[in-house]
Amino acid sequence: ARLSEKLARIGYATPLHNRKLRGRPPLKLLGTPGDPIAGDAAAGREIAAGKLGFGGHVEAIRTLNFATARAPLAWREWVHGFEWLRDLAAASDRKKGAIVAELVVEAWLASYRDYDELAWRADLAGRRLMFWPLYAPYILSRSEPIYRSLVLNHLARAARHVDRAQDKMPEGMPRVEAAAGLLAAGLILPEGAARSVRAESALRKALEDVLLPGGGVASRRPSDALALLERLLTLRAFYEARKMDVSPVVAEAIESLASGVKGLMLGDGRLAAIHGGNVCAPERVVRALALVGGNVRPTRNGAASGFQRMDAGKTVIVVDAGPPPAKDAGGGAHAGTLALEMSDGDARMIVNCGGAEGAAAVLPDALAGLLRTTAAHSTLVMNDTNSTRLLGGGGLGKGVGEVVVTRHESEEGCWLDATHDGYAKRFGVIHRRRIFLSADGRDIRGEDALEPARVTRLLGRRRALPFDVRFHLAPGVEATPTADGKGALVKLAAGRVWQMKVRGGRLTVDESIFVDESGKHRGVAQVVISGETEDGGATVNWSFKRASK
Repeated sequence: ARLSEKLARIGYATPLHNRKLRGRPPLKLLGTPGDPIAGDAAAGREIAAGKLGFGGHVEAIRTLNFATARAPLAWREWVHGFEWLRDLAAASDRKKGAIVAELVVEAWLASYRDYDELAWRADLAGRRLMFWPLYAPYILSRSEPIYRSLVLNHLARAARHVDRAQDKMPEGMPRVEAAAGLLAAGLILPEGAARSVRAESALRKALEDVLLPGGGVASRRPSDALALLERLLTLRAFYEARKMDVSPVVAEAIESLASGVKGLMLGDGRLAAIHGGNVCAPERVVRALALVGGNVRPTRNGAASGFQRMDAGKTVIVVDAGPPPAKDAGGGAHAGTLALEMSDGDARMIVNCGGAEGAAAVLPDALAGLLRTTAAHSTLVMNDTNSTRLLGGGGLGKGVGEVVVTRHESEEGCWLDATHDGYAKRFGVIHRRRIFLSADGRDIRGEDALEPARVTRLLGRRRALPFDVRFHLAPGVEATPTADGKGALVKLAAGRVWQMKVRGGRLTVDESIFVDESGKHRGVAQVVISGETEDGGATVNWSFKRASK
């Protein structure tokens, strides 16, 4: 953390800051926004049954004592944000849900009425400023005046705190969440007009650090783009509850994100699994896009966001055609440059192994580390080495610095030509991937080439090195190698068949894994094309042709 952030946290714990949070407690909220986003009913049933569980850790609500709970950070952040109220509401009616919700709120206020470094962290306080008003019928059902006063007073004090603390948060989603919560408070708490103006300005600045042209986000994680879209759609509900025009800051961001998310959605309604992002349930993705309204057009040529979408007929291809995200854009990024995912109709066929970011599950560290490797992606791997170095703590080292993309569309179809320099300094080669999708979507042709980099031409390096081109297959997809070893029949669960042909390498079928929308992993297959460089380079040609109608 920056020194200014550390000093600010020290200041927040002082009596002086506590006095600044004082003020007249509100007597009521100015409206009750309806949450447009559906919760997870399965998770909600667990909460309704008296169990607060997240990431593998569970605490019993009846005996909940925040002061003594030995819970991991991910669980504590989840509880402090109260976004789980959305899941509870999806599984229980107001009367039953209120009993559970108010038990937790009461226990929470008993421990965190005054400042706490984690519980009052501006992004988590921002979530409460959004989710407590959204679920006021669940947490303010009691007629008991002291309890109601404590809840409303916390909202007012939290808003004053976030007003002072939001700009000290790290750039990115933490600052967006703080600013969004502050804006929600400005709209729903009395005397909030001036606060709303400040919050809109803060949100505009925060979004500038996160949003990329075309609807991408700085983390380059599709599930993060969906989560941000959902957060802004939820914030829009506060304007609607007050019968106010939605701020252009919010409306324009929603429109941009919707195009980006749709561009990253494959035919099964799930998102591309890139940089650890979960594929997410199709109902969730489709619902968010439907809430945007109008005819959302997908971003196809995402030059700024680093994604390329090719779609024709029933076929959709999404390519990670950008360098890894900057180190301050969120940890856990993957080394999967130029990886592709592909779907046929409503069925995924080629995938990356994926991740659990955006799902309730938390993967074991060892597995999460393996999923970050280049080999866990449908792309070329040189000498069993990651295209970008993976560091501990979710960071990235040296590797891909530049990705150059050329796109051409004609009546015949769409051509994509992309290169990355991740192997240039270490092995003296540039990875070049070319993909063609025919206009009817039934013919995919590809080429993966290792071309001598400039440094190789100067130094004359020519040693032979192994490489693998991997195509991980979705659950339920089977691959049967042909007798000559130069192809395979790829059969989808619904029975549709694609004929794969290969030139320039040896084809084998191996085992792999895939992380599904629940964050759980399962065994799948992968097709691997292996070879060695010759004279400093190599070229592999591959194709998929739809054999069934």
